[in-house]
Amino acid sequence: MIDRRSAIKVLGALPFAHSATAQTSTQNGKKVLRYAFEVAETGFDPVSLSDLYSRIVTSHIFDGLYRYDYLARPFKILPCTADGMPEVSEDFRTWTVRLKRGIYFQDDAAFKGQRRELIAQDYVFSWKRFFDPRWKAPAFASLNDIKMLGMTELREAALKSKKPFDYDSEVEGMRAVDRYTLLFKLADPNPRFVETMADNSLWGAVAREVVEAYGDDIPAHPVGTGPFALVEWRRSSRIVLERNPTYREMTYEAEPNSDDTEGQVLVQRFKGRRLPMIDRVEISIIEEVQPRWLSFLNKQSDVSWLVPYDFVNIAAPNGKLAPFLAKQDVRLYRTLASDVTYTYFNMEDSTVGGYSPDKVALRRAIGLAIDVDQEIRLFWRGQAVPAHSPLMPNTVGYDKSYFSINARHDVAEARSLLDIYGYVDRNGDGWRELPDGSPLVLQWATTPDQRSRQRDELRRKDMNSIGIRVEFTPAKWPENLKSARAGKLMVWNIGLTAASPDGRPSLDAGSTTHKGGQNLARFDNKQFDDIYQRIRVLPNGEERDQLFFEGKRLLSVYVPYKHHVHRILTDLTWPWVAGFRRPPYWRDWWPYVDIDVEQQARAIA
Repeated sequence: MIDRRSAIKVLGALPFAHSATAQTSTQNGKKVLRYAFEVAETGFDPVSLSDLYSRIVTSHIFDGLYRYDYLARPFKILPCTADGMPEVSEDFRTWTVRLKRGIYFQDDAAFKGQRRELIAQDYVFSWKRFFDPRWKAPAFASLNDIKMLGMTELREAALKSKKPFDYDSEVEGMRAVDRYTLLFKLADPNPRFVETMADNSLWGAVAREVVEAYGDDIPAHPVGTGPFALVEWRRSSRIVLERNPTYREMTYEAEPNSDDTEGQVLVQRFKGRRLPMIDRVEISIIEEVQPRWLSFLNKQSDVSWLVPYDFVNIAAPNGKLAPFLAKQDVRLYRTLASDVTYTYFNMEDSTVGGYSPDKVALRRAIGLAIDVDQEIRLFWRGQAVPAHSPLMPNTVGYDKSYFSINARHDVAEARSLLDIYGYVDRNGDGWRELPDGSPLVLQWATTPDQRSRQRDELRRKDMNSIGIRVEFTPAKWPENLKSARAGKLMVWNIGLTAASPDGRPSLDAGSTTHKGGQNLARFDNKQFDDIYQRIRVLPNGEERDQLFFEGKRLLSVYVPYKHHVHRILTDLTWPWVAGFRRPPYWRDWWPYVDIDVEQQARAIA
């Protein structure tokens, strides 16, 4: 039995030597995957997460009820801990899920020496946590949107009484019928509920004993039923996971499309292999682009997960692998990401917020001044395409022919709008003031790294072109996210990545149910909310597509966001890494890659 309280090393942000770590890991014969995150994690408690990088880690520790086929494109959903696909009523309001028996949590001191089997009640507890006000879950609104009968009332009772959340109170909408059977009853139809259940980075099972044992320190003590266990964590510096010794027997099974040559090769090579195929994952946090790129070139990373844009045209000029890398048998992967980057305006801010024509004109002018084509050329190094809405490529509702009036770059029109609505230079200092004569200064949040500074200079140039003063306020990314959720930032650049094939979560950014979560702009519009709720319950089809169009149009009218780009992602792997394929929606991929230990060790030596 492992006492995880002593086994997991949770340290401060300390420097570590990549090469020394690599030598130690490969000399002992373990299959070790090493790579870098460009942004620091925030923790590993699913209820607290909204950032991509923490969710990559949790998706390998926790198990959802369902999962995505690793090779199928665009997607195929399969049982994970569920014993078969769900039983669904004709109106999509009642869902019954049965669990496989004999699945166990990772060993942990919280279980007091006992092997702890996964049961239906674990999912009930885990999902109830998102409704518990104590945790202030960023993803609460996403789960609340499902409208499980009785859950909202349970949360409201805790809020009104100011007493601890009642986890033992049974509700009609989510309950364990028996030890291995879950029953969900929803107020509204939800044809895509199984896609929610397939996101293991948030909705995986957490044991109640673990939460009670660690309390507020739970982000440092993730205990799941998944393939990997956290063994070391240096905050914002280093994350190490190892194969979960109690992981159930899982084998490589996938169904790539018949015309998917790469997928067919992979399934033939790995079919039937026990998962995970590697023993250990070592992640370093390297925010600066040059050190991150050098860590790959120096063979201190096995994968360049998202080649830094400053070096992408060195690695793959014109989308082709550079000869110096091809000679070393490096492998190239390029993907149009299901993501979007954007600038958000705090709609409750006294300077840029509000719904009056003058405030809309200010935001529109700022958006028109932003030169996205220049951004793609200089900042993204040509590795992006313009975005016209929050909808992401490869998701339902995305229409590549859709054009937003705010996607244009038109400095003359931006200046004209500002002049018409009274944003003029009254004191002759070269900068415009607000209509009431008070200073107009954009407080633009940013992060203190070289790459962000490059983007900041582009934004400064854009704002200078229309006479608006901008001050950049740097803070670490997790700190900015915390401030953004609290409505304390005026303007910030951020990005989103799709977690499912449905486009509806992209519109979370405009729904009042997601204020403080995905709706960082704190946009509030009843017409949009009505559209959002209809999109939520309708099956896919023409009516739903039309509603997506109307939702995008409303965001264009009020401009709570300036959408920038959908990125083209470039990944590289050294030849000793086999089986890599970037997932389009889901986060888990480590179990499906293999490492040639001898080849890796020779390269490092």
